[in-house]
Amino acid sequence: MLRHGWDRIPTSIQDDIDQVRANRLLYALGAATAVLHVWFNAIGLIDARAQNIIHFACFALLCGWMHPLIAPGRARIADRLFTVAVAIGALYLIPAEDWIYQRGVRLAPADWIIGALVIVGAIEFTRRTTGWIIPILIVLALSYITWWGDLIDGVFRFGGLKTETLLFRSLFGDDALFGAIARISSTFVFMFILFGAFLLRSGAGDFVVHLAHAIAGRLVGGPGIVAVIASGLTGTISGSAIANTASTGVVTIPMMKKAGFPPKFAAGVEAAASTGGQLMPPIMGAGAFVMASYTQIDYSVIVAVSILPALLYFCSLAFYVRSEAHKQRITRPPDPPPAIGPLILREGLSFIIPVALLIGMLVAGFTPVYASAFAILAVIVTSWFTPTKMGPKAVLDALALGARNMVMTAMLLCAVGLIINVIATAGIGNTFSLMITDWAGGSLLLAIALVALASLILGMGLPVTAAYIVLATLSAPALYNLMANIDLAAALAAGDLSADAKTILLLAAPELSANLDTLTRQQAAAAVASLPPETITLLQPQLINAEKLTLLLLSAHMIIFWLSQDSNVTPPVCLCSFTAAAIAKTPPMATGFASWKIAKSLYLIPLLFAYTPLLWGNWAQMLEVTLFALLGLYAFTCAIQGWSTVKLPAWARLLMAITAAGLLWPAATTVHLAFGALLAGLMWVTARSSGDMKSR
Repeated sequence: MLRHGWDRIPTSIQDDIDQVRANRLLYALGAATAVLHVWFNAIGLIDARAQNIIHFACFALLCGWMHPLIAPGRARIADRLFTVAVAIGALYLIPAEDWIYQRGVRLAPADWIIGALVIVGAIEFTRRTTGWIIPILIVLALSYITWWGDLIDGVFRFGGLKTETLLFRSLFGDDALFGAIARISSTFVFMFILFGAFLLRSGAGDFVVHLAHAIAGRLVGGPGIVAVIASGLTGTISGSAIANTASTGVVTIPMMKKAGFPPKFAAGVEAAASTGGQLMPPIMGAGAFVMASYTQIDYSVIVAVSILPALLYFCSLAFYVRSEAHKQRITRPPDPPPAIGPLILREGLSFIIPVALLIGMLVAGFTPVYASAFAILAVIVTSWFTPTKMGPKAVLDALALGARNMVMTAMLLCAVGLIINVIATAGIGNTFSLMITDWAGGSLLLAIALVALASLILGMGLPVTAAYIVLATLSAPALYNLMANIDLAAALAAGDLSADAKTILLLAAPELSANLDTLTRQQAAAAVASLPPETITLLQPQLINAEKLTLLLLSAHMIIFWLSQDSNVTPPVCLCSFTAAAIAKTPPMATGFASWKIAKSLYLIPLLFAYTPLLWGNWAQMLEVTLFALLGLYAFTCAIQGWSTVKLPAWARLLMAITAAGLLWPAATTVHLAFGALLAGLMWVTARSSGDMKSR
């Protein structure tokens, strides 16, 4: 039995807090930053832009001290002075905005110097936390609208913007350094990361692993399924796939290796499962908050529709584990699992009650910030009913840890606003969306494939949240319009048109007005494809109800959000896989390919968002899609692995692949039932033939 105190906290979390405690200035600054943000979000007495600026200044200080330039003596002092100057310069911009407007939007010399210093600081601190790719993109974006955009030909030509205008918009624009994305960072994202830090400090990470063992310990391949469940539950805490891998992997990877799983497979399972932590409600990483802001859809709605897809993903991982367990003859649990009831009463109250409270408040309509604040209080209170009681010192630890864990995300979300501002100013998003539609030739499937390719390329150099933000800005309108066009064609083929819709079609496409009542589905789709974008924009609200349009927009963003996760596990740059490989002591690239294979449903499930009512249907439709998708993912796993409970011959693998396609592709219920019967028959025949061969 684990003892009361620090030894109940997972080693990686204890190491994190020890690192924060080692520097008293960082510890105090982190705790003060967290308290300041809780006060902002609970009381809300200051202007939103001022809050975003203070948010940036606090994390610029933390970043400069946590990630100094490697330089001795005077150079180190100069770096500290630079960090302080950036933070103070940011605070200067709070009153400076009014002064600039009073001068007729003219910048004084101090505004030029300080504004440039803050932007350079944002770029440099982003480089220190995320690498070179985002800073290079920022420099290219800023120079594009002031200089070289005027030198190129074609649709992306953009006349040079005055440097003064660029500087003002980069600092005070709605989509800029201290704009909408920074607002998300200073409110939702920070409060949920702080909530995660309190959960971890209360010993919830340890409880999650014990609970997973209790649930799955007796199943075939139990240690691997424990890793899947533990990583999924930890994902609701950490909000970071790499942190998830590091925290749970040190327990689950050795456990899987000890049970008999190949080390490379064990590391791949952990990386794939930790990536899924970003898809697991209620937190879902920073991307879900950005999605709520972009789509203007309630965060609680996004969380609700994400439950079934997340379960599909984790079940697909469990199928791989089960198949590999049969392949390696790992069919008995290595250790008896603990009883669930006593475990929950002894360790789980500080995890289950706060998370349940958080979800309940979100469903009841409370804002995410308000719900997370109460959930943090619930962690503190319920910890006193567990062996790890959170006193004042533990609360300070959690505050400091939360601020520390937020540094990279804060710098990233603020700095990426500089890129989004350029995209909005130059209209690149609409142009790129039209290009995707044109390249795809009206095919939604091809458009999704293009977005997946772009996501993989971006993910090689960008964190997944940044990749999602950039991709959503550039390609979400294209996917949304292509999905809406499918419904538009169905409405035209049905022939039930309002007078306004007929008038729009009469003016835009008079050749259609004579045969509107006789169009087939194919003819309607061709007619929609031939209409100009302006006409489609006018027709959509006439023929598709507003709620359905909102859910189609959500589907487009969910497709991009899921695809943006693939860089965690897809070679050649897959940081989750590399982290797991370091723990398992396996070749990083080989581990990357193993995790890529195991996480294949990252590509399959987004197709369900596009072609089925998994996100927008009624509960009966959503559950039906989920049931047949589960069967399809199992058949797909068997086809890829070549194993179910027994080794599959080549003909059975081929039929499994066909069965998987039939179950996953949208079709009538009777068709899915037929393929489900085929799957059952295949499993019976292969098991029977294998048994016959053994008896001989």
